[in-house]
Amino acid sequence: MKPEKLPADLLHMLPPHRADGKSILKDALPGLKRKIVVLDDDPTGVQTVNGVYVYTRWDAETIEEAFRAPEQMFFILTNSRGLTAAESRVQHQTIAENIASAAAATGQDFLVLSRGDSTLRGHWPMETEILREGLEARTGKHYDGEIIYPFFPEGGRYTLNDIHYVLQGETLVPAGQTEFAKDKSFGYSSSSLPDWVEEKSGGRFRAENCCRISLEELRAGDVNGIAGKLSAVSDFGKITVNSADYEDAAVFAAALCRTLSQGKEYLFRCAAALPKVLGGVQDIPLLTGDDLVDRDNRNGGIILIGSHVNKTTRQLEELRNTACPMAFIEFNQHRVLEDGGLEEEVRRVLAQTEVFLPAGRSVAVFTRRDRLDLPVDDKDRQLQISAQISDALTSIVAKLSVRPSFIVAKGGITSSDVGTKALRVRKALVKGQIRPGIPVWQTGEESRFPGLPYIIFPGNVGAEDDLRRIAETLIRTDACTNERKGNAAAGKNSRYDSDR
Repeated sequence: MKPEKLPADLLHMLPPHRADGKSILKDALPGLKRKIVVLDDDPTGVQTVNGVYVYTRWDAETIEEAFRAPEQMFFILTNSRGLTAAESRVQHQTIAENIASAAAATGQDFLVLSRGDSTLRGHWPMETEILREGLEARTGKHYDGEIIYPFFPEGGRYTLNDIHYVLQGETLVPAGQTEFAKDKSFGYSSSSLPDWVEEKSGGRFRAENCCRISLEELRAGDVNGIAGKLSAVSDFGKITVNSADYEDAAVFAAALCRTLSQGKEYLFRCAAALPKVLGGVQDIPLLTGDDLVDRDNRNGGIILIGSHVNKTTRQLEELRNTACPMAFIEFNQHRVLEDGGLEEEVRRVLAQTEVFLPAGRSVAVFTRRDRLDLPVDDKDRQLQISAQISDALTSIVAKLSVRPSFIVAKGGITSSDVGTKALRVRKALVKGQIRPGIPVWQTGEESRFPGLPYIIFPGNVGAEDDLRRIAETLIRTDACTNERKGNAAAGKNSRYDSDR
């Protein structure tokens, strides 16, 4: 029987907390004397942190540099969700080897968190199994279990009674009934986390054998009981965790710290909430345009939209209502089926973009909204086509001769390729968030545009007006004011559709 959709108001009617989870965690975290390595399968995993560095390479020298840095936690952008399974396997073998080498060279113990999609997509369980094999072979560690924790409240992801939900409007929709579960490469049908574990592992890990951490245990602050359950897991057994708020996560993290101090070891497949909690990251206010943009740069900014989920399409339509100077250019990714088609499309869009930016008009470049899916059921080929399209789309940024005032990338693969390929970022500082769950990098000195604010906007995150609000935060106030006055005088709106 499929789980039912629930009203979002249910979140306010859950059993109350009977203990102060944050105080419990504050006492427990000082005992976690480990480097926290977060492997991010696309750039959106920094959605909850600030003051943290993200590295876009995983060679031995880079990982050892991160181990020697003073910060307890760092992220490595693997972008493995954009790779084939074979490519991701080789990548994670290399990462495991280099983490083990860095740990030995620096004498530091560590935790590895595989930060995956909060809507349960990605190369799981392969990635964590490869990490386990490589780390156990090179470090002497023995991993007792794997913690499955996709809770991510900033994106509206909650796990209640073992069912993982995605908040859509005023409704909590079981994850297996969302568009994300129909993903051509990473689809699934189960909404119950234990059932999902069984489904994705091909039955090797049975749902009934999962260790389940309930909301009732977390709300009771039962650190001893939870720690006891964690300690009883062996043979890389799976642990699924319910959570509805950060207090729940704090209680779980405190129990985890206690278990780790007793010699137990775990790997993690989690969303963005757990790294924030384990890293002790404190909340800061949402970033403003004055925090991010060099107002002496009179050029417009660029918004690159590659994601095709329905939420992104609705956000694009809302962006069209902005009162700020904005041009909209459609990128026809379907030309990938033509010989030389994508190259010609890049030249067309780039030429138009370089007219608008120096004139102070920001540009939204967006892919055609009808997704290009191959007629054959070939997951790797679908990923390869997606990679070709992303390379072409992001090459627009790589080929810019004008320094934009900001860059926004919408979608996981798109934002990864912009950061690593177009901007050539090796190490970036995560400044914080411009909207809940929407992080900002400050690009490094080695990058194509040093010190530029780069906004990473996940395809499946945000309110319908968030893209518009971000644009209006970043675009100069005087530009928007002048646009409004000019439009009012001319009796028109600010939209300029260069593709029409």
